[in-house]
Amino acid sequence: MVVDLKESREKIDKIDRQIAELFEKRMTVAADVAAYKRSTGKKVFDPVREDEKIKALREMTDNEFNKTGIEDLFRQIMSISRKYQYNVLGTENDLKQVFRQVNSFDVDSDTRIVCFGEHGAYTEQAMEEVFGKNITAINKSTFKDVMETVAGGEAKFGVLPIENTSTGGITDIYDLLLDYDVTIVAEHVVKVEQALMGLPGTSIEDIKMVYSHPQGLMQCAKFLEEHPGILTKTYSSTSAAAKKVAEDGNRYQAAIASSRAADIFGLDIIKEKINYESKNYTRFIIISNQKIFLSSASKISLSFEIKHQAGALYNMLSNFYYNGLNLTKIESRPIENRNWEYRFFVDIEGNLNEPEVGNALASISEFANKLVVLGNIVTIS
Repeated sequence: MVVDLKESREKIDKIDRQIAELFEKRMTVAADVAAYKRSTGKKVFDPVREDEKIKALREMTDNEFNKTGIEDLFRQIMSISRKYQYNVLGTENDLKQVFRQVNSFDVDSDTRIVCFGEHGAYTEQAMEEVFGKNITAINKSTFKDVMETVAGGEAKFGVLPIENTSTGGITDIYDLLLDYDVTIVAEHVVKVEQALMGLPGTSIEDIKMVYSHPQGLMQCAKFLEEHPGILTKTYSSTSAAAKKVAEDGNRYQAAIASSRAADIFGLDIIKEKINYESKNYTRFIIISNQKIFLSSASKISLSFEIKHQAGALYNMLSNFYYNGLNLTKIESRPIENRNWEYRFFVDIEGNLNEPEVGNALASISEFANKLVVLGNIVTIS
């Protein structure tokens, strides 16, 4: 006998109302449990207890499908319960003791600031747009050199590219951020217009080899495909490639770099704006060896690892959702010597002074592996 659809829906609606009422009752009891845990110094997250509970609940069901379903359901309920506990009780934001709020970056002519690339690099342009020219500037040829210069205290701030709208994240930077004790304090976006340049009088028919940073070559890939007779070779930076062409004095060589670099090294621009995306922007980060953030900082950059199991990433990211925090970026990097395991880099909107941020970070810190707050970032336009 087939049961009438309307009758079945009425039964489901009744059951759903009961589930909703029981859910609210469970959350009330969960808050009591959390209060007890806090008074006794116990952590909100108790993985042993949760695993025992799931095992018992699975045994209450009749078939494998229901066992899997009940586990998934209660894993979510327990996760929501933890988030609720943090929201109800609030948290002590330990990060406010680690990070120091400042009103400005306090920069003058004696302040040493290091950037990636030779003179004429886009990174140097970003540095000058953020700090002005009345500083003591240092140029370094590798990302690692910039990190070491800042971490070692030889410079107060460093400037590095981290993401391009055409080619995506610069993965080397993400890896280095965890190798050195530095903090991201700001970001700045520069419009990138790559140009093909060579010795005065050089034509495009003369060119046999083009040098540039890998990012420069990728951003101009379509232009280079249209000229199959030109070979390419990666170089440490776009500006260093321009310097090489100028110093070698070989009209068969060219570089892809900024028009600024062409002016500095006395090269002719053979063709302007050869990047395939007309709206080509690079985001640069400002790093410091101090744990500081501006009161106007509105983005937090995090790194963490998770267990290699189903739903682990969802459970982590849902903490931001339940605290009303907008996730603006996520990047993954493979963990060295651990096959198929990944480290995640996440940007969220927020400030370390906000209680919602403290709640979210407190929640994820209890079951994330190696959670690192990379910085509270202000965007400098």
